[in-house]
Amino acid sequence: MSITAKDVQTLRQMTGVGMMDAKKALEANDGDMEASTQWLRVQGLASAAKRAEREAGEGAVAVVRNANVAAIVEMRCETDFVAKSEDFVSLVDEIAARVCADGEAATAQFQESIEKMLTTLKENISIGRVYRLEAQSGEVVETYNHYQAGRGVNAVAVVVQGADEEVAHEIAVHIAFAKPLYLSRDDVPSAEVDAERKTVEEISRNEGKPDAALPKIIEGRLNGWFKERVLLEQPYVKDEKQSVQQFLNGATIRSFAQVVVGG
Repeated sequence: MSITAKDVQTLRQMTGVGMMDAKKALEANDGDMEASTQWLRVQGLASAAKRAEREAGEGAVAVVRNANVAAIVEMRCETDFVAKSEDFVSLVDEIAARVCADGEAATAQFQESIEKMLTTLKENISIGRVYRLEAQSGEVVETYNHYQAGRGVNAVAVVVQGADEEVAHEIAVHIAFAKPLYLSRDDVPSAEVDAERKTVEEISRNEGKPDAALPKIIEGRLNGWFKERVLLEQPYVKDEKQSVQQFLNGATIRSFAQVVVGG
């Protein structure tokens, strides 16, 4: 009988196996779902469904830059043993290069490769976060990736306007270690700011601070909170006497992306 794409998808959902394995099982059993499921169990493949439920807290991250474009791709797995394996690292590098060249949608081209690796290594493996940054005229894009046991674990890409590649790279290194959540204070959701303002006000009142001094104390503590989260306000890691904004010396950060494995 004819095996349809819908049949393959149904069996995949039932068993958790990859597309090629599902198709092979259906072909071997004349399209019979129950028989195909049993066939996969006998082959030791249907256990992939259980693997999909396990936490993938390890992995590797690759960053690729080509002229004015940079891409970051994270691939997740369960153990560092798999994460630092040559095949795993090579695949995430290949995916990042393709995303850099063709766009984020290019990750779909690697689904079959990931499914084969999932079956071979018997771990929950998937593509995680994906970013692609492109610099326009008058801008530069730079990257940084911190390596551990032969695999990238902390990747950064940043687009800077009005600066050279050296300055942009220094900013990328800063981001890697300071881990900002937002570019500017304007990017912080107002709900988060309001919640923190309420918290520091309660702390200040509980400390017995006089009412007249509260506004100044609250703003001071709120400014400290912003400095931890906002890139432009963070103390520059190589000279904490100046902020990142001051280090830029008139240049502008247009965008940045960071992926930390396990983060």
